[in-house]
This record gives sequence, structure tokens and C-alpha cells, in this order.
Amino acid sequence: MSKAGALDLATGLGGKIDKSDVLTAVEKYEKYHVCYGGDEEERKANYSDMVNKYYDLVTSFYEFGWGESFHFAPRFKGESLRESIKRHEHFLALQLGLKPGQKVLDVGCGIGGPLREIARFSSTSVTGLNNNEYQISRGKELNRIAGVDGTCDFVKVGSVLSGDFMKMPFPDNIFDAVYAIEATCHAPDAYGCYSEIYRVLKPGQCFAAYEWCMTDSFDPHNQEHQKIKAEIEIGDGLPDIRLTGQCIDALKKAGFEVMWSKDLAVGSPVPWYLPLDTSHFSLSSFRLTAVGRFFTKNMVKALEFVGLAPKGSQRVQDFLEKAAEGLVGGGR
Repeated sequence: MSKAGALDLATGLGGKIDKSDVLTAVEKYEKYHVCYGGDEEERKANYSDMVNKYYDLVTSFYEFGWGESFHFAPRFKGESLRESIKRHEHFLALQLGLKPGQKVLDVGCGIGGPLREIARFSSTSVTGLNNNEYQISRGKELNRIAGVDGTCDFVKVGSVLSGDFMKMPFPDNIFDAVYAIEATCHAPDAYGCYSEIYRVLKPGQCFAAYEWCMTDSFDPHNQEHQKIKAEIEIGDGLPDIRLTGQCIDALKKAGFEVMWSKDLAVGSPVPWYLPLDTSHFSLSSFRLTAVGRFFTKNMVKALEFVGLAPKGSQRVQDFLEKAAEGLVGGGR
């Protein structure tokens, strides 16, 4: 089960970073981004370090507020956030046509929430690919609790020995299916990432992804649009946010036939960004509401003041708040 308490949040802050170094890590992370003078090319050149720092800093916040699956989902009226997330994961498994016993790769698996849900739903063996040691350690613990540690595992990337999203540590044609949930957006080059996925996937098999994209409504000359984009990038550890068309073109260039694509935000009965909208209140996802976030902010402030949370914790929450504002603004 997810770590849900205030002390769990405090002790998890910073991940594998030494608690005395958290503030320095926050400062280094911030400098990658536009709000602090950073630029896109620097983020792309140092994406592995940037993304790794990001998830060390934010994972305990995610788990505290969101649960084990760090992603959004289209929702039906009357459906809770958690229910919509599970349905979203099941839908992905169904689109892949997963069959019992198949070997599946989750690219950018977080702490393994979708991995466990999809493995149980489809009776498959899922390997999670991740560059963050803290998330992998949490994922292994949660796999053991869920009873899937015998069939599901994790592979760490991001070193000279193990490669990364752009150079996966697997032989050719090894997986029966591959999926990514709001994860390949962290790669600096969509074509390079999709090419690696194509390489490790068995011929004729499928890759399915939920990808963060800018729609054609984005105007690069509009200052408000640029502000929203920058808020999302710093708050979600992204080197850039690609247009939908760029992602589809990169898939085709990598060798894939694009069988189906859809903007899932269009036609969703409940807006995907609703959990972050401060005008919305929900008891089932109270920690994401304006009141819940106010409570969490002051709790983190108090924990940092008394030394239970490392220095820099409040600044992590600040850039997560920027992301929430940007995501709601962009969604609208």
C-alpha cells in the first residue's frame, strides 16, 4: 500500500539524495528551467540527471497525494479518480491485446502502480524500466506486498553500464508488448526513444502509450501559452513538450504503423485536470483539493521547520504547485 502519512511524506522527501543535500539538488534542478534562466537544449543535454533529481524530489509527494499510479485519466461522471486510473490502465492492456504469460515492458514505470495493475489484470509478466533508484526500491517493496514480485521486476537505467530510454539494456525482439504511461515525454528525442522501443519489441507486436503533447492550439508566440508550458516543464521534469503531430511522425519514422491515436481530453465527461482545479472539492481525493493542498503546504512547512523534512521541501512543493496551475491552465 502507498505511504499515506505525514511522517512517510517527510522521510521520503529527497528519495536517495542525502537529506543534507536536498536543498542543493532543488537549486540545481530549478536552474534547468526557463523560470530560473535555463533553456531547452541544456535540459535535453542533461535530461537523465534532471529527471532523476526530479523523481528523487517529488516521488513522496506524488505517493502522498496521488497514490501508486502517477498519471491522469479521462473520467465518467460519478467515477472516482482512483477508479478512472484503474480503468485507464485496463483499457491500455486491452488495446495491447495482452495474453497470460506474455512478457511486457513498462517504459518509465514510476513506483509500479500501473505495472502491478496491468500484470494482475492480464496475468502477464511486466518489467519496469526506470532511471530512479528510490522509485525502484519503493516499487520492489510494493510488488512484494501485492504478491507479484515473482513475475514482475524492475531494471534500472541511466548509467554507463545500463543505458537509458535512448539505449535500453535489452537484446532485440525480446518483449511481446511495450507500453508507456506519461513517461516517454521525459526523453529528449522522441524518435530515439521510439526506435529503442521498436528494437526490443518482437516483430508484429504492439506498443501503446499515453503521451503528454501540446495540441495545435498552442501558439509559441503567445506569452501566456509559453508561461503555461514552462510551468508544466518545471513541475513535471520535462525537457520539452512536443506537439502531437511530432510524436506521431516520430513513431512512423521509428518503423511503427500508427493504428489508432486520439486526444483523450476531447469528449471526456469529466475534465482530466479536475483533480487539480482549485474550484473543485472531493472527499475521495481531498489531498488534491485547494483545502487539502493548503493543509499539505503548511504541514510540510512545519515538518521542515522542526527538521523532520529536509531543507528545500517547501520549494519542491512550490514547483509542483506551478505544475498544477499550468496543467489546469493548459487543459482549459
